[in-house]
Formats: sequence, C-alpha cells, structure tokens
Amino acid sequence: MAGSSHGHTPAAWTGVIIAFIGFCVAGAFMVMAQPIGFWAGMAIVALGGVVGAIMRSMGLGQPKDVHAVPQTRAAVTPEPAGVES
Repeated sequence: MAGSSHGHTPAAWTGVIIAFIGFCVAGAFMVMAQPIGFWAGMAIVALGGVVGAIMRSMGLGQPKDVHAVPQTRAAVTPEPAGVES
C-alpha cells in the first residue's frame, strides 16, 4: 500500500475525519439512549462521504489514472524438448 498513495489526499482525509466525528457523536448518543442524537451522528457520517466526493470532484482527490493496471505480456511457456506441434 505504501507505493500506491492510497487515501493520502485532502479529500480522503477530510471525508474520513468528518465521518469519524459523526461516528463518535452517534456512539455517544447511542450510549445515552437518545435516538435523535444517534441519527444526527449518522447524518454527519453520511456528510463526510458527500464532502469527500465533492472535494474529489474539485480536484483534491487522487487522479483516476494512478490506479491503472499495467498491461503485461502473455506468458510464453516453451514446449518441452522433443515435442512436435
């Protein structure tokens, strides 16, 4: 993972931090048995995803070509000696 820069962008960090805060809010209100606060925390979690996606569309995320799979040549296996095609 170290060579792929997976998630090392402002969009990723911002989205994850907002979602983490929402998770903490939802967890606290769940323990306090307050359903409205729990759902408010879950809304903050969803907001983290929305903010991350908006920031990525603004160019603050990782470019799509970074994850391109390199094209490899087909493996050529030599035939055993003495075998005729």
